[in-house]
Amino acid sequence: MMRKLFLFSLLFCIASGFAQNRQLKKADRLFEDLAYVEAAKAYEEYLEKEPAPSTQTVMHVADAYYFTGNNSSALRWYTKLNTILADNMDDTYFNRYIQTLRAAEDYKKADELLKKRLDNKGDQVLIKRFIDQRKYLDSINAEPSNYTVTNLASNSDKADFGTAFYGNQIVFSSSRDTTKIGGKIYSWNDQPYLELYVADRNAEDGSLFSAKKFLPKEQSQYHNATIAFMPDLKTVYYSANVVKPNDKLITDKSGTGNFEIIKGVIEGEKFSKTEKLPFNSKDYSVGHPAISADGKWLYFVSDMPGGYGDTDIYVAQIFDDGKLGDPKNLGDKINTSGREMFPFINDSILYFSSDGHYGLGGLDVFESKLIGRLEFGEPKNLGKPVNSNVDDFSYIINKEKKYGYFSSSRKGGKGDDDIYYFTRQEPPCKQLVSGKVTNAKFNIPINQADIKVYDEFGDVINSVKTKEDGTYIVEVPCNSKIKIEASKPNHTKAEKELHTDKKHDLETKDVNFELNNYDDLVKKEDNVEKVDINPIYFDYDKWDITPQAAEELDKVVYIMKNFPAIVIKIESHTDSRGKDAYNMTLSENRAQSTYKYILEHGIDASRIESVKGYGESQLKNKCSNGVPCTEEEHALNRRSDFIIVKK
Repeated sequence: MMRKLFLFSLLFCIASGFAQNRQLKKADRLFEDLAYVEAAKAYEEYLEKEPAPSTQTVMHVADAYYFTGNNSSALRWYTKLNTILADNMDDTYFNRYIQTLRAAEDYKKADELLKKRLDNKGDQVLIKRFIDQRKYLDSINAEPSNYTVTNLASNSDKADFGTAFYGNQIVFSSSRDTTKIGGKIYSWNDQPYLELYVADRNAEDGSLFSAKKFLPKEQSQYHNATIAFMPDLKTVYYSANVVKPNDKLITDKSGTGNFEIIKGVIEGEKFSKTEKLPFNSKDYSVGHPAISADGKWLYFVSDMPGGYGDTDIYVAQIFDDGKLGDPKNLGDKINTSGREMFPFINDSILYFSSDGHYGLGGLDVFESKLIGRLEFGEPKNLGKPVNSNVDDFSYIINKEKKYGYFSSSRKGGKGDDDIYYFTRQEPPCKQLVSGKVTNAKFNIPINQADIKVYDEFGDVINSVKTKEDGTYIVEVPCNSKIKIEASKPNHTKAEKELHTDKKHDLETKDVNFELNNYDDLVKKEDNVEKVDINPIYFDYDKWDITPQAAEELDKVVYIMKNFPAIVIKIESHTDSRGKDAYNMTLSENRAQSTYKYILEHGIDASRIESVKGYGESQLKNKCSNGVPCTEEEHALNRRSDFIIVKK
């Protein structure tokens, strides 16, 4: 009996093993056929009974969920993959893991993992980009948004995305057609293939209505998506699957049906003069066309060999005869190891979506300013509410930058991807002023100094404090007359006037200040605090203020203006040479001259307690009448003191 039971168990295990192998092969086959929805189901059935799946199986099930937008399930398996591979996970899978963490809004963990990976690589350029982009995104999300976003009522329960302006209408991509009974289904996401639609646009609220297929007889039975129009609205470029003349799908060696861009001219309800672009290929995809306002440049997306990541943005010149120049990759300032997609160019600003630059999750919309011939500045995330924790893409905006459309798979939509209408207010024009505050005497940074910005009416409009290294950066309005003041308790103040121009985002650098510490401006003698100045020299037998005397008295005025609570008394002294009575009168006249100078320079008389000349009655050394002394010794007795009696 025991032998029979053992044999039965063995046969059961063998049968179960064969069944598991069949289930895994089925899942792998579905995955290879890009049938990701069904592949995910098949893998889950296999994994229910497999406690130790292979690394490849974990990769496949994670990818199957990721490619169909099921981020929560993808995260579960990418987390397991990270446990298996740790630091050996390649960039592609690591990026997908980070994106699913962000989709779950676990930004802290995503940032920690990304920062650690960048530190391990030691790539200072990428580390700086990560820090700068995160800081920028945090800053704009902390500010009130200048966007108002609305989900269109015309969205279907399928995919709707990829809008393009077409005069007063909008052309977009959709898999909404349910009229074709038995029509082809795209196994990737179990939805009908995409087709191009055209709809009228309500200028008041941006809504779309009366949608119908765009040139229906010209579209293939596979994907037709993302269109761009030349300025004449006649010549078009659009994305479609690579097909044979008989409308049969052409696939590459891996079985993938790639995209190509087709050019044509609209004549009534037909395309004429259709041609495929010279850099199309069945071995890689070329799609997402966008055309500059002057019709001279074609931007597009491709995964052709030689790029930086999964998909890159390229540009090709459109010559006057309609021919195209060689494609040029936009470089690593725009393209990353991830996906850059859906370009749109508005005058000098390139908008595109990326999951390689720092964002909120999935594809985020970025903008980059054209700063030279085909050279773009650092991309900036548009922030919320345009971007969310999932895919946000296909952003277009009108020439005046007042309204536009984008697409998103965010929560709360009507279908797979939805089209959103937005209105945009121009943000207040702002500029930056930066500089450093240092100690005037020792040239060392002053930490926590107050920087205040005043408008032309004297009202404070912004303020910041300096950092430990004495530096500051403060936001100021454009096209304004402003005053910037630096101060700190127990220090003097300093101020500078500026006129800002009308250009947004400029930075005026090196607006530096030197402050004096109160303790550096005074000295103590015999427990008496005095303003620290050099000896004041008068011409012989005179009390007129000399240029040298004025320079020293300006120091007295300076400290009194910067510390308005100070009250002083003025004392003037002579040496012992000359008659006592004469010296007394001379010192009194000189004291009065210094007093008058201080008053003339804006100090109120109430802040000077007394003015007195002492002649030779308060000598500082032995040099009294008849005592031989050097000139230097006599000079010690010729002095004017400005004694601080209140502060």
